[in-house]
This record gives sequence, structure tokens and C-alpha cells, in this order.
Amino acid sequence: MIRRRFLVGGLGRSLLFPRLAIAAALVLLAAAVAFSADVFTVKPVKVSDEKAVFATVESANVVPARARIGGTVANLSVTYGDHVERGQTLATIGDEKLVLRAKSVEAQIAGLEAQLVQATTDLERAQSLFDKGTIARARLDEARTAFNVATNTRRSRVAEREVIEQQLAEGNVLAPTSGRVLKVPLTPGSVVLPGEPIAMIAEQNFVLRLRVPERHARFLKAGDPVRLDGEVLAKDAPANGTIRLVYPQIEDGRVVADAAVAGLGDYFVGERVRVWVSGGEREAIIVPARFVTTRFGVDYVRLLRDDKSVIDVPVQRGRPHPRPDMPDGLEILSGLKAGDRLVQP
Repeated sequence: MIRRRFLVGGLGRSLLFPRLAIAAALVLLAAAVAFSADVFTVKPVKVSDEKAVFATVESANVVPARARIGGTVANLSVTYGDHVERGQTLATIGDEKLVLRAKSVEAQIAGLEAQLVQATTDLERAQSLFDKGTIARARLDEARTAFNVATNTRRSRVAEREVIEQQLAEGNVLAPTSGRVLKVPLTPGSVVLPGEPIAMIAEQNFVLRLRVPERHARFLKAGDPVRLDGEVLAKDAPANGTIRLVYPQIEDGRVVADAAVAGLGDYFVGERVRVWVSGGEREAIIVPARFVTTRFGVDYVRLLRDDKSVIDVPVQRGRPHPRPDMPDGLEILSGLKAGDRLVQP
């Protein structure tokens, strides 16, 4: 009986060991699958060496709405910050001299019309008498000349009246473009001269105007990306833009460039914004931010060694580097090298 029990117990142990081995193999296989799914291999990549500069929100063009005639501002229909459309009436300028000239020309036209009626009657009478042989041709020619002079004189006065009416119409100051009114340096009752600005209008195509130190001029070109912090545009994600124009003239040791960024229409003109521009390229180690954990103020990554063991390695965190293939990209300044394999915590 004793020997039989021993045999039974030995048989149980012999069946137990293969089961344990299979279970261990399954655990290792699952771990390997998990590692292969959540392992990131470190490799250097080319990144732009970004520099922080200040830019201002400005209009690409600030156009003055000028007075076309001199006179007194009779009506002013806009103020600071108003939005205007192209061709909208901003102000009305009145000139009393034009009104008096218009009345004078109207009186002259009325007198010339009476002279034209008389000249027409004299010409018809002279033509009738000449046909009957009563008067000489010289009298007929004199009547025809008087009729032509009266006609042309009336035409000149009518043309002069049209000029005065056009001058009166030009008293309406029109908006030369659509945009926002920045300045209105006049008030109703002010006396203005021809060509004097009535309002300054900023066009709607707002841009970021950058002023970059001239040592970075060779790195700056049209088409380069620029990056704004997320809080600048009241958004969670950083805003991106593109350099549209680089001005060839250096002002006060700085290169001026315009960047197009979506969503600048609601800004105050002249507001300062911090942006990041490219200052060249360099190699850097970029890893997904989800692979980095922080404990007690120290940043760690989980490093997968050759023997499949995992250890925590301290690293020095840099600034975020979002990329199209890695939206949560984070630069690691030290602690990693090319070829390291990271495991997501």
C-alpha cells in the first residue's frame, strides 16, 4: 500500500510540472506581446532649433480714408473700433462756397436759356426773311452765329454745374476698403483740407508681424512654420502658422516678417504675442510624453534591457516637440541614447 501511494504521488508531481511550464510560457508570451505593442525605440531625429520672439498682431495694410474736398465736417458716422465695408460713407464734408457757386451757375443757366430762346426766334425769322429775299445773307449769318454762341454758352454752364455737383458729392468720405477703424482724428465741425485723412482703416487680413534678430536672418524664409502657445489664442492646442513674407530691409538690427495664422481676426491690433520660429536644425531625441512619468520631482522612463527586464531610468525633460506622427512629442535632453527601448508605464 505504501509503495502504491508513492507511485500515485509521483505521478501527480510528474503531471504538475508540465502544467506549470506551460503556464510560465504563456505568461512570458503575453509579456513579450505586451512589450512589442508598447515598446518605443529611441532614435535621433532632425528638429528645428526654435527661438522665441515677440510678434504683434497687425493689419497687412492700414489705409487712410481721405477728404477729397476742403470744408467743414458736417457729419461723422464712425468711431474707434467700428467695422466698415468698402464704399461705406464715413463722414460728410460741406463747403458753403460750393453751394453759393451752384446757385450762381443755376442763375446763369436760366439767363442763357432765355438768350437761347431769343436767338432761336431771331434765327427762324432771319431764315424766313432770307427765303423771301428781304434781307441779305450777312444778316442770316449773324443770327445763326448768335444762336450757336448762346447754345455753346449754355452747355458750358451746364457742364460747370455738373462739376459743382460732383464736388458736392465728393464731400461724402467713403471707406476705401473693408476693415476696422483704428483712428478718427477729427470731430464734427472740424475744418479739413483736400487730401487730409478722416479715418485710418485696417484691412481685415490680420497678420503676425515678427521682428527677428538679424543673426537669424539666413534661417528665416517664406513658408517656414511658426508656433504659438495654446493660451495665446485661447485654445488648448498650440496654434501654427506660416511665414508669408520676409521683408528685405533690416530695421534696427531686426528682420521683419509677416506670418499668416488662422484666428487672428478677434485680436486687438498691436497686441504682442510670443511665437517660436526656426533658427536652424539640430539632432534631438524625441519620445512620446506618455512614456515619461514624474515621481517626487524626478522624471523617469522604463527601459527594456536585453534580458527582457525593465528598469526605471531618470531623464532630463526638455520642452514639447509636437510632430505630425507624434502629437505628444517630448524632447529628452539627457539619460537616453540611440537604440534604447522604452516601455510604456
